[in-house]
Amino acid sequence: MIGLEFLQIYWWFLVSLLGGLLVFMMFVQGGQTLVFTLAKDDLQKDMIINSVGRKWELTFTTLVLFGGACFAAFPLFYSTSFGGAYWVWLGILFCFIIQAVSYEYRKKPDNFLGTKTYEIFLFINGSLGVILIGVAVATFFSGSSFSLNDHNFVQWQSSMRGLEAFSNPMLYTLGLSLFFLARIGGCLYLINNINDDEIRLNARKAVLKNTLIFLPIFLVFLAWVFLKDGFEYSQDGVISMVKYKYFINLLNMPAVFAMLVIGIFLTLYGIFKGAFTKSIYAVVYYGFGVVMAVTALFLATGLNNTAFYPSFYDLQSSLTIKNASSSHYTLNTMFYVSLLIPFVLGYIFVVWRSMDSKKITADEIKNDHHAY
Repeated sequence: MIGLEFLQIYWWFLVSLLGGLLVFMMFVQGGQTLVFTLAKDDLQKDMIINSVGRKWELTFTTLVLFGGACFAAFPLFYSTSFGGAYWVWLGILFCFIIQAVSYEYRKKPDNFLGTKTYEIFLFINGSLGVILIGVAVATFFSGSSFSLNDHNFVQWQSSMRGLEAFSNPMLYTLGLSLFFLARIGGCLYLINNINDDEIRLNARKAVLKNTLIFLPIFLVFLAWVFLKDGFEYSQDGVISMVKYKYFINLLNMPAVFAMLVIGIFLTLYGIFKGAFTKSIYAVVYYGFGVVMAVTALFLATGLNNTAFYPSFYDLQSSLTIKNASSSHYTLNTMFYVSLLIPFVLGYIFVVWRSMDSKKITADEIKNDHHAY
């Protein structure tokens, strides 16, 4: 049987990778928020919505996989967060439900809410849904107000049930960073996927505008994370506060630090190519960069003896990859099942490439009676 410590690190890496893939796939949400700004008429709206709409199920699946991996590998985290801060997660769930409904019914004849209502629903999913996810993940750094009893039953110390996170202004920095990053990703994907000069021109301008807002907010977030105290556990499991913990983690894990730096560089390079060149492949650099950078940040929250879901109410209730993981047997069994992941990713790549080999055009949308 494979060693327990290796399995805990392995599964935290997979959770981190799924987090990185989810943030990249949020270009779907970003594209949905661009419908009212990039499109000059209903036809261009249809082109944008059908472009990102063909990938919305993959984004939703990635979100479900992220939650499922947390549930399977770190069930105590799943029960603590989803069982304690449930208003935030219910808000996220609501935003994704209205997304699914919108794609299903937006173009249905005689829908009683009207097309514009479903477009507003898509905007809510792309804005509020993304910001909620960002604020929820930011609590990995700030901590939450909960305690666990001897039977690991969570006692949430706020009647707001997770919504109290919005009282911490620093958590908005990640939520807003994700929002504008998703819009940048949406622009880059539309440039690649839609064969329309006007939409591509407007999208390139939008890349630059959103980047000028994203960068300062993201830099504030990074400064807050690297300069704040972090939650460290000793060999006997005692949690204590350590200055500059997350920055120290990166210094102690040079491979993770390099992943973060390379990821940020590739993301910025993709943004540059999207905004200042005529290339339609900027989204490729952006995609690899975002996945690498977000994965590195997740790794920094859970490795190097760090509590990935800390409690500022009761330090000793903080969750780590050691005290929150499934049993040795469960992690070992799932390890062998996870070896199928590369084949699944390969299948997704082939299907994606096939779907995107033909770019969306105005004529296609006009003649497609099954369009979103």
